[in-house]
Amino acid sequence: MESHEVLKEAFEKTSPKALASDLGVSLSLVYKWAQEQSELGSGSRNPLDRLLGIIKATGDMQIIRWLCEESGGYFVANPPSSCTKGFEVLPATSEILSKFSTMINKISEAAQDQSITEDEAEEIRQCWDILKGYTEGFVRCCEEGDFEQMEQEAVLVEK
Repeated sequence: MESHEVLKEAFEKTSPKALASDLGVSLSLVYKWAQEQSELGSGSRNPLDRLLGIIKATGDMQIIRWLCEESGGYFVANPPSSCTKGFEVLPATSEILSKFSTMINKISEAAQDQSITEDEAEEIRQCWDILKGYTEGFVRCCEEGDFEQMEQEAVLVEK
């Protein structure tokens, strides 16, 4: 989805007039943010595009982390795809379960004394982020075509 489309959808949930007032910008500028930029002059470089430009120019992911935290979330980057055709789903599934088990063990160990310290919380967070990243990599491999290959191999095995 393009940035102007994201803003256009967001404007369906709030008044562009109120947003313009809150941000101290003109209503016409807010409306231009929700239009695709063109050589004919429609649209305007919107705050999302500008922020993306800052992130790309600085290479600093702390900007995204800060935005996520300020919005009540937490950022975990997707791993680069290391998918190759024919990756084996069973070992990958086992690895996901193993990483999940590691996280559950960390939680159990930390909670034994009915209290979780900052260090223990950080260890749990690290396990959680590793699990999310690994699982995302697995899903990406499925999306990149290996899922279809796995289904074909399963059919051959059943015959």
